[in-house]
Amino acid sequence: MAKYQEIAKVLRERIETEFYPPNTLMPNQVDLVEEFGVSRMTIKKSLSLLALDGMIYSRRGAGTKIVNRKLWDRETSPATEYQGLTHHVRGTDNKVESESLIFELEFPDEFMQEKLLIGPDQPVFKIIRLRILNDKPFILEHTWFPAHIVVKLNEDHIKSSIYDYIKNELGLKFGGAFRSIQARKADSWDMKYLNAEATDPILEVEQIIYLKDGRPMEYSRARNRFDVRSYTALQVQKEEQ
Repeated sequence: MAKYQEIAKVLRERIETEFYPPNTLMPNQVDLVEEFGVSRMTIKKSLSLLALDGMIYSRRGAGTKIVNRKLWDRETSPATEYQGLTHHVRGTDNKVESESLIFELEFPDEFMQEKLLIGPDQPVFKIIRLRILNDKPFILEHTWFPAHIVVKLNEDHIKSSIYDYIKNELGLKFGGAFRSIQARKADSWDMKYLNAEATDPILEVEQIIYLKDGRPMEYSRARNRFDVRSYTALQVQKEEQ
């Protein structure tokens, strides 16, 4: 674990135990640098992890404030964070596992051709996998990758972190993502793998991830039970309008 992740873990525990109470200011970066004996850049990286988790927010001239997380009662993720569950929980005590349910190569239908900007003769990897957080079903992911971009994908990658493989081994750079979050009805997959009832609403995140060069790299639908996970957006006005 990198030093900034270790520091983020300590700060996260202080926030969760209310050693740093909600709606109060975090110690300033100079004090944290002195306490942990690291550079200011390391502290900034630690705080950025907490900000991604929706635990803190900063305003120039006003310091870094601790968010009142009692406003929600389930696992939360930033609505703008798209680098994957493994990345999101890295540096925490959470345990993530992946169960591969479907992994196959197929030719894309018209819908997938449109989403991934590919032709009918360009195959895609189709993946359905269950993400398990701390031994409990968490997210059911339906994902498609163009096989000519995400090459040599295999079961080992699926059971660990696909994004780590894409970034670290293939050397591909993410450029951004389009995301749509909506409520859906539970289907047979949700009832079987997420333990959802037929009447349970499902929160679905549909997204397309683009590379730096603008090519679509992934189309996916991530589904979770309404009472298991939520998504947050933090908006801080920078200047008086």
